[in-house]
Amino acid sequence: MTADTAIHDPTKRNVLLLCAALALSNTGAVLMMSVTALAGTYLAREGVTYWLPFIGDFPETALPTLALSTMFVGTMSIAPAAALLMGRIGRRAGFTLGQMIGLIGACTSMYALFEQSFWTFVLGGYLIGAHAAFWQQYRFAVADTASPEFKPKAISYVMIGPLIAGLLGPEIAKHASDLFAPVLFAGAYAGIGVLTILAILILQFVRIPTPPRRKPGDSTGRPFSIMVKEPKFLIAVLAGMVGYSSMSFLMTATPLAMIDCGFIKEDAFFVIQWHVVAMFAPSFFTGSLISKFGAPRIILTGAMLYLISVAINLSGIEMIQFLSSLVLVGIGWNFMFVGATTMLTDFAEPEEKPKVQGVNDFLVFGSVTIASFLSGAIQQAYGWETITLTVAGPVLIAGMCVLFLAGRANRVAAAE
Repeated sequence: MTADTAIHDPTKRNVLLLCAALALSNTGAVLMMSVTALAGTYLAREGVTYWLPFIGDFPETALPTLALSTMFVGTMSIAPAAALLMGRIGRRAGFTLGQMIGLIGACTSMYALFEQSFWTFVLGGYLIGAHAAFWQQYRFAVADTASPEFKPKAISYVMIGPLIAGLLGPEIAKHASDLFAPVLFAGAYAGIGVLTILAILILQFVRIPTPPRRKPGDSTGRPFSIMVKEPKFLIAVLAGMVGYSSMSFLMTATPLAMIDCGFIKEDAFFVIQWHVVAMFAPSFFTGSLISKFGAPRIILTGAMLYLISVAINLSGIEMIQFLSSLVLVGIGWNFMFVGATTMLTDFAEPEEKPKVQGVNDFLVFGSVTIASFLSGAIQQAYGWETITLTVAGPVLIAGMCVLFLAGRANRVAAAE
């Protein structure tokens, strides 16, 4: 980077703005994670059943996390289109559109709670998820103007913003849930709407150049048949899928498990609050750790933290176990997710970024969708111990795969 470029380098400005926008968006996400399963339980009707192939009659009361699952369906299904759209119209316009979709989703969820409509509530969850497909790209956007040396730190720093979400999200959930009593939880979704409006205002100051329009004959980069054989791509996608889905699986089930164990909803909000702080507090130093030790080692450290959290969960069902386990899950998620994101941005050439980022988010949030849906059903049917043990297998397998692929990548580099 030349001296002139450094003077006009927009990266630090973008880091600050996207950090603030991500704080607002993640506060909304924490609100969703804190109240949606409880709101789904509030709306689900006793005596209403649905017939499902291979399962038979399935009660609506067994679907408390369905709106949360459809949120992830929205993120998964819109992620490729969101990435490609921003490749054409630019980051700022794409992010603004995403926040507008989030505002519509929040209003839909509020309406559903006032009208006591379970399926309208599920639709609101999908729209909020679709808006998340756009703001999940903040971590990639900050790398667009960063130098190779600063890129890991830029990605890590922008993830610091959600620390505010860890503090504010559960507090808003606690104080706003009864704002429109006797209609419970509607105030939380009003809060999400306000957060999207604030994010729209901040995003107007982001400065990321709109990519030049691709001309016929321009290269679109490597075909996927080549990319899926690359260890870097495989490690990044696998770490993102397992790290995020395992976190969602445990985070979704924890409030339900705590209520089943006799805790009150304020206790559940407190545990979620410190979990979210643990998710993003390591971002002060994760980028430096990646620069020093490499992304694969940091990803493996995150996987080890997940396994320790499993052992803690199996040791008891007191507040200290719920809290300490979910804090370790938060740190493990940070190491795996920031490591995976860094590897993916290093792997993709500029012309490949929209499709690589879109496919990655489709796969990551596809796995999260399945995890969040199964989480509520498994918790209701089999209990907390089964939830905990279910996480151990995928994390262990992912860790072994990362070890193998990292070794393969080192051998390829040595041969070259």
